[in-house]
Amino acid sequence: MKNIKYLAFIIISISCKSQQVYPLNTDFEEVPQGSYLKDINNELSPYIGEYHANFQGHIIKLFISKETMKFFSSLNIYEDVLSIKYIITNSTGNTLQDTKNAIFQPNQILHTIYSRGTYPNKNTVWFNYGGTNCGVGWGAIELKKINSSQISWEYRPNDTIIDDSKCPPGTDTTIYLPETKDLIFTKQ
Repeated sequence: MKNIKYLAFIIISISCKSQQVYPLNTDFEEVPQGSYLKDINNELSPYIGEYHANFQGHIIKLFISKETMKFFSSLNIYEDVLSIKYIITNSTGNTLQDTKNAIFQPNQILHTIYSRGTYPNKNTVWFNYGGTNCGVGWGAIELKKINSSQISWEYRPNDTIIDDSKCPPGTDTTIYLPETKDLIFTKQ
């Protein structure tokens, strides 16, 4: 009986591959599926926090947190990422868009902003934004660390063609995130 248990343990141990860990900025196309891109050098931590900025009469509040071992099913990898949630209000205090308390499903793209890598020598993190309703505004965001209390924002939305077959009439397709470069956010 002991021999059978021992043999089963050896077979299971040999057949199970341990997860391979790589530094955060390793090319995800060069690693085995199921790998973990880990923030070994703590490159993401300086960006964590709450930041505020004003843009064209709107107040934008960013809430940046770190998620460890976030699984990306489309790539079949795990990665340490920064996640940005936000609240955007107009000059009278009315909320235009709020994702601060949103709970995103595992494969959800809509309204999500996740980091996809860093440029340590440039103090920059780049993000993918899943867009708002009907995918409008999906694109890239870059945050550059200016100092311990300020970051610079650049958002480059991609084009999306919308018609009634892709997006129901009356759906709010406004992009509320600031479409600009060099917008300064201050840490609160």
